[in-house]
Amino acid sequence: MGLGVLEDRVMEHVPGTTRYFDDPERPQFSSEGVEGLKCDTSGRMPIILVPQPSDDPNDPLNWPLWKRDLITFILSVTAIFATCLGPILAANTLTLTEDFSVKFSKVAELTGWYLFGVGIAAFFFVPSGRLWGKRHLFVGGTILLIITSAWGGASRHNYASMAAARVFQGVATAPFESLVNVAVGDLYCVHQRGIRMAFTNLAVFGGAFFTPILVGKITHEIGWQWTFYFVAIFCGLCLPAVYFFCPETAYRRDQSLNTDMLSSDGPGAQQFFANTLNAPEKPEKTTKRDAPSTPDTLVGDDANQTQVGLSEIPISSAPAAPATSSTAAPVPTARASVVPPPKAAFKDSLAMFNGRKADENFVKLMLRPIVLFFHPAFFWACLIQGLMIGWTVFIGVILAQFFIGPPLWWGEVETGYAYTAAFVGAIVGFLIAGLLSDWSARLMTKWNKGIYEPEFRLFLIIPMMIFGCIGLYGWGPTADDLLWDIPPAIPLMFFGFQVAGMVIGAVASSLYIVDAYRDLAIEGFTIMIVFKNLLSFGLTLKAFQWLVLNQTKATPLFNIIGSVQLVVCLSSIPLYVFGKRMRSFYHRHDWLAFCKVR
Repeated sequence: MGLGVLEDRVMEHVPGTTRYFDDPERPQFSSEGVEGLKCDTSGRMPIILVPQPSDDPNDPLNWPLWKRDLITFILSVTAIFATCLGPILAANTLTLTEDFSVKFSKVAELTGWYLFGVGIAAFFFVPSGRLWGKRHLFVGGTILLIITSAWGGASRHNYASMAAARVFQGVATAPFESLVNVAVGDLYCVHQRGIRMAFTNLAVFGGAFFTPILVGKITHEIGWQWTFYFVAIFCGLCLPAVYFFCPETAYRRDQSLNTDMLSSDGPGAQQFFANTLNAPEKPEKTTKRDAPSTPDTLVGDDANQTQVGLSEIPISSAPAAPATSSTAAPVPTARASVVPPPKAAFKDSLAMFNGRKADENFVKLMLRPIVLFFHPAFFWACLIQGLMIGWTVFIGVILAQFFIGPPLWWGEVETGYAYTAAFVGAIVGFLIAGLLSDWSARLMTKWNKGIYEPEFRLFLIIPMMIFGCIGLYGWGPTADDLLWDIPPAIPLMFFGFQVAGMVIGAVASSLYIVDAYRDLAIEGFTIMIVFKNLLSFGLTLKAFQWLVLNQTKATPLFNIIGSVQLVVCLSSIPLYVFGKRMRSFYHRHDWLAFCKVR
């Protein structure tokens, strides 16, 4: 048992389990079919790259780190403008009820229609991303964001037009909600994903909370239409960056290089894991000058290898270069004889399509997320991420009831500023997730004698549960007591706690799915997004009705919501303990094949 994670009784190696935090006294050896292991030796201790980069310079894992970070940054910034369309009406509820001559609940439904568009579009876009890559979806989504944002601003007094625009705004947002996190899995090895995944989750989920702060002031000064026009303008500025600097991140890599997805029953895998997980304790050492070098040791972008400090450890029982060296030891002749393809020209990277990425059936891919919903790990991820996001939307909808109405009678400016606490909470959640995600995984891997289990990512559920439940249990009574002169900052503070928990939970569930089921990550993110958007859509329709049933009292409602969330967080304990055995079971009993969608 590794730190409470039960070992599997059937498979010697379970997909997802790997060694990526290496001890320099135990250099790794590869086996037939995986001739050498590339390591990142830029840090104090070498880290085996998981998955292993190929020798193709067009493999995203071989791109310079600055290039991969630039792609992540551009997609994240565009995702901020895309997802800001979700809460863009939060501070304008009163203004829109007057402009469209409708009730509060009808304005809330406009947010619901946006969420509905995101959820439905994900079913079609994600299979497309799996088959033909993500670039065409990112570029197309940015163009559609420009068009639909301008449409929303031009709707003026036409409620039906605005509702239709909101649906298509959701469609335009879907590629960024569903595929940006998956692109992180394409671009980075396991040990590099934590802080980047926290950043992309902040962009997708947390950045939206800054929107109402600006929207209230913009509406007051120049009208609510300009909130949409500004989104169209900024998305127009992002379009050239997405088109010219975000090439395709999907890559068809040889399965033998996906060392985190190999199992003990795969070809050559038993020898591979025997060699890597049972390396000699104290192999004979040689100095760097004793190890012969060859210009073909590392194939790929030289800048990347210089920056990241890659090294490759050979298969041999002879003395090898110590793992702390950034100079690679010789590679076997079988590997050196393979000539890698030439590096693609810049103009080639601008193509919307560069070949199929999978030999799959589109309809089956579209149905896979529904099937995965009944997989325990993916169902857990839907609850962890979807419920917290749903409660956030729920609070945003009813916030108007408590702050725009009596006794405060706030206008759009004050209501917009109320989201400052939520934005601060998102930043705090990002910092906690970013600092703890990779650090905790590395520390627990070190305690586990260098063996990494994806279940170590579930450590983040602890701060999520603390922050999230404090926020949910605290929001109800303090919002009700506004009538008794409780400062508005108190319930808003609890709103910030809840949002911090939401961001941490989103990072935890995303990292676990990517690391434990990377081959199903795209479909996994799809069902997570569909679940949270359709749940949030339903909550926008029922929020005011539930308040009326409780005589506009939030306390009993949020006591129930907080208790539900607490139980969901505690469900992470059996997942942590039995997660490895579950990975083994579903690898040996293919759930997708059983349901005829593979």
